[in-house]
Amino acid sequence: MQDSKKNPFELENGCTLWEIANQEPVVNKMFNDAMVSSSCLFNDYIVRYGDNIFKGIESLVDVGGGKGVMAEVIAKKFPHVRCTVLDLPHVVCDNPNDGIVKFVSGDMFNYVPPANAVLLKWILHDWSNEDCIRILRRCKDAIPSREARGKVIVLEAVVGLTSAMISKEPQLLFDMLMLMVTEGEERDENDWKYLFTKAGFSSYKIICTFGFSSIIEVYP
Repeated sequence: MQDSKKNPFELENGCTLWEIANQEPVVNKMFNDAMVSSSCLFNDYIVRYGDNIFKGIESLVDVGGGKGVMAEVIAKKFPHVRCTVLDLPHVVCDNPNDGIVKFVSGDMFNYVPPANAVLLKWILHDWSNEDCIRILRRCKDAIPSREARGKVIVLEAVVGLTSAMISKEPQLLFDMLMLMVTEGEERDENDWKYLFTKAGFSSYKIICTFGFSSIIEVYP
């Protein structure tokens, strides 16, 4: 490669996927629609495991939550949780503020609004270890202590957690996609533990679902 810090997508196009989405409305819509579809994959997990996950949680920020599909599901199923979506201005500019979900424009690398819990759904696998640590530190700054029920909820693959091919094949395919298009990768438990520790978190708990992604609760 001409520049080892750039992925193949960036080398071919001269800019990152995120920069193209910011500049091209058609690409932005296509990407956001894809994220809406991905959220639908997780809705059942959130409903199934949510009683324990959201117990005692009064507020939640869905970082990079796009159109707010998952946040709306959470707000309706667990009405005691006030849900906010944080995403870039070109993503949230047309989203309706209907009172169910609040939308805030901003950059997760700079600021995450305060809440009892922060949700990261398929966010960290897009980024390098260094960037993931930066994002996680911002999330940690936004939540209270564990005693006050502060936590970060990460929805991501945990490679090798199960040997079932129904999980393994999609994880490998997504790993190749991340390597081609982003600076990220799919990670195993040791990789996740390294990131959480470096970001200053004390412990974590993995909830293994029936799909190829897991729910990880990370505690300050």
